[in-house]
Amino acid sequence: MQTTTLSFSNLHNHGELFANLFRARRQSFIVQKNWDLPEAEGMEFDQYDTPQSRWIAVHDGGDVLGGFRLTPTTARCGVYTYMIRDAQSGVLGGSIPRDLLYGDAPVDPQVWECTRVFVNHATPMSLRRKVHFKMVEAMTASARELGASRLIALTDAKWPRWYGRCGLDAEAIGRVMWIGDGDFQCVAINLSAKLH
Repeated sequence: MQTTTLSFSNLHNHGELFANLFRARRQSFIVQKNWDLPEAEGMEFDQYDTPQSRWIAVHDGGDVLGGFRLTPTTARCGVYTYMIRDAQSGVLGGSIPRDLLYGDAPVDPQVWECTRVFVNHATPMSLRRKVHFKMVEAMTASARELGASRLIALTDAKWPRWYGRCGLDAEAIGRVMWIGDGDFQCVAINLSAKLH
């Protein structure tokens, strides 16, 4: 099992891994969760999959076991910035409530957004905890490389149950809200202690 951070500038070095990550995202979000998201050629994608983002894949060869996307809170592409900020400003048309944060969405080079977090449904239960730990390790390493000391995420509202077990220092930065198929909440993950 290995972890790879993908970007538009290095994806050519990793064969089918980038496409396989998007295929696994489709399986997780469109097939398993039945979310209404864009897809093409068996891959899920959205407006935040730009050269400004990074994608982390936990994989065994070409088989993607889990992954996520990191986007800087300074990102801008046309009318879009990053998902949480765009939801707050109404750009997403209300699919995510505008009052998802207690305060204003940050725009800070040291704060990145973490989205599209998933563990592939085909990943055996015996490996899932290891995949979670690999994702946390990759999150920390990527933050160090990118200069981020904090991540924000819209995540399952049950986050307190497993964030601590994974060694994440997190706090709620928004209310619990029902979105589509479950309760979600915005959290901030402090990575500064892990950057030494």
